[in-house]
Amino acid sequence: MTWSIVSGGRSWKAAVLGLALLAGSAQAALFGDDEARKAILDLRQKVDQSAEQQRQQQAEQNAQLLDQIGQLRRSLLDTNNQLELVRAENARLRGQLEQLARDLSEAQLKMRDVDGRLRRLEPQKASIDGKEFTAEADEIRQYEAAMTQVRNGEFAVAVTSLSAFVGRWPASGYGPSALFWLGNAQYGKRDYAAAIASFRSFASSNAGDPRAPEALLAVANCHFELKEAKAARKALDELFKAYPKSEAAQAGKERLGALK
Repeated sequence: MTWSIVSGGRSWKAAVLGLALLAGSAQAALFGDDEARKAILDLRQKVDQSAEQQRQQQAEQNAQLLDQIGQLRRSLLDTNNQLELVRAENARLRGQLEQLARDLSEAQLKMRDVDGRLRRLEPQKASIDGKEFTAEADEIRQYEAAMTQVRNGEFAVAVTSLSAFVGRWPASGYGPSALFWLGNAQYGKRDYAAAIASFRSFASSNAGDPRAPEALLAVANCHFELKEAKAARKALDELFKAYPKSEAAQAGKERLGALK
């Protein structure tokens, strides 16, 4: 009986010791779970903090990027505005250049016109019947126009033109020729009295001219046309005395012989 109690006491102690060991193991396991949980929580917290930092950094980067994009947009807008201003200025300058080119062209045309007018006003070299002289451009044109009328048989118009010429340029180098052909135009117009006056004036003021004998013969012919035989013979006598060897004198003798 005593052994049993002793035996039973040993068993109880062993059981108590086992329970204590089991309790220690359970407590150790409990403490190990808490530390792991704490470590996990710490890790999660660090992960969350890291993620939050990354989000903040990303947000800051996004904000910076958006700001840079905004600045670029504003810069592009400013650049476009400046380009538009440059285009507008170029268009304005191009318009001014085109207007200047037109003005220059008009000025050049006006200058050429003025130069032409000045040249027309300047005395020019002219010659007729082997004689050289200077004459105004209008003087040359008027004489040539009148002579064209004579050659075309427009005697009435030629008389008007040559009379105007002689009156406007009495000292012209064309003067003697204009007077001689005025007499011829008047003769062609059958204005014999006026022709006599012109031929007489030519012959008296240009005695050394080769056409002076022809002028005296023309005076005689005008008198013949007017049935003024006495005056005609007088004009022929003047011709024979002044220019006896001229072709006009020979023609006058033939004409006089035909009248006898």
